[in-house]
Amino acid sequence: MSPSSKKSADNAQTSASSPAAFKGFTPYQQKADEEYMNDAQQQHFREILEAWKLELMEEVDRTVHHMQDEAANFPDPNDRATQESEFTMELRTRDRERKLIKKIEESITSVDAGEYGFCSVCGEDIGLRRLEARPTATQCIDCKVLDEIREMQLRG
Repeated sequence: MSPSSKKSADNAQTSASSPAAFKGFTPYQQKADEEYMNDAQQQHFREILEAWKLELMEEVDRTVHHMQDEAANFPDPNDRATQESEFTMELRTRDRERKLIKKIEESITSVDAGEYGFCSVCGEDIGLRRLEARPTATQCIDCKVLDEIREMQLRG
């Protein structure tokens, strides 16, 4: 793997895996007796989600330009195979990010509807720290753990 493609893959992995990679991200400081998912909290998460989406969209643009700039018809079959393999890996990463962008958009819609931050299964608070760690979370930790246990049991 060339140094530029390794750097690109590392950047993609960082950007896709955690919104905490954003420059200037600061955890929400909850005040005493503050209502859960008030306007300030919703704005905090909207900013996180929009920044994350923007970062992912920029990465898509960089990939397109990189693939256009780096595309070459190498005479050596091994070089061509290496390039194709790198492009395939980048495209697979971008496909995962495309799906993540869709989840981010759904979360932004949820913020707009006033439903963000509440478990889709039981209706309880998901929690500020869980949402900061995973802004696209739709279940509280208890329901998510139960889902994972059921999934493991089904796999046998």
